Amino acid sequence: MTANARTVGFQSGERNIFFHILTACNLSCRHCYINTSQHGTETLSRETMEAWLELFADKTKKSNVIFLGGEPTMHPDLAFAISKAKSLGMAVTVDSNGYLFNDLLEKSSPDLLDYLSFSLDGPDSLVNDPIRGEGVFDVCTENMRKAVAMGYNVSVIYTVSNLNIDHLHRMIPLLSAIGVKRFFIQVIGLRGNSAQDSGGGNGWQVSPKQWLDTVPAVAQQAADAGIHVTFPKVFLEADEPFECAGLVTENFFIFPNGRVYHCPLCEDHPIHALEIRDNILVANPGLTEDNFFQLNIAEGCVMNKLLQPDTNSYYSEGKPIHRISCCLLKQEILP
Repeated sequence: MTANARTVGFQSGERNIFFHILTACNLSCRHCYINTSQHGTETLSRETMEAWLELFADKTKKSNVIFLGGEPTMHPDLAFAISKAKSLGMAVTVDSNGYLFNDLLEKSSPDLLDYLSFSLDGPDSLVNDPIRGEGVFDVCTENMRKAVAMGYNVSVIYTVSNLNIDHLHRMIPLLSAIGVKRFFIQVIGLRGNSAQDSGGGNGWQVSPKQWLDTVPAVAQQAADAGIHVTFPKVFLEADEPFECAGLVTENFFIFPNGRVYHCPLCEDHPIHALEIRDNILVANPGLTEDNFFQLNIAEGCVMNKLLQPDTNSYYSEGKPIHRISCCLLKQEILP
């Protein structure tokens, strides 16, 4: 771990609302986690978006809403949803693939949108486009520059996999040149397309050594270049306690078919704890993700062990080499 990296503990009373307002997208990224058989194909109406935002609003708590898709800018009423969320006292982020449909930059404003986050998985088209699609790098970086010029706070999400980890360090000069303020480094999750890809789990995932040798060091370099960096903890130190975000925080992953999950690893499975019915949030009966969060295992995250066990490795006597942290536990380095 780098000397200046700090683990961001789960904050009691903070609400994070990951709001998928549609599942449609203009791209077919190889690692997309959207699973329409589980998440539906609906595009929420303006009225439904407004009702669901009000359902999750709580002005007594710090609330963050992240609008997602599919590609959320394909929704013609995204600017309205941003304004509505801000009026409810929420901090607002949009996660986009960079195409920025429906004139979002002109219809919204930096006063309403706290962060506009672009997904980019390589420092050039040779690395990014085989993952995200031909021509995506040029469109995405052009719109990043436009957004920065218009005064938006721009962040970038880079999903680390075996396809691009060797190029992570090359992102720093690109982000600096464009004027990106925050850099989110993500670890590949075996959900959606990446769970089904012919490359298999080991084809996407990096080893613990690759992650620990590469990601913290690059994060430090980015911070030294003036960029605020956030990256998942992934592997716990021997003296660090394991905590499950599903037990100690309020995180809601909302899909347009009404499913609401507490844990993103569960999203390929119909074990969601909550569901929205007639604009009312109700608890699902029976065996759901919440029941699993209670389990205490040597590997750390029980959902990781159940749903993507290939990420665990063991000593010869059967003891886990690493405990896997909750995927929502982050580290950050401030510039």
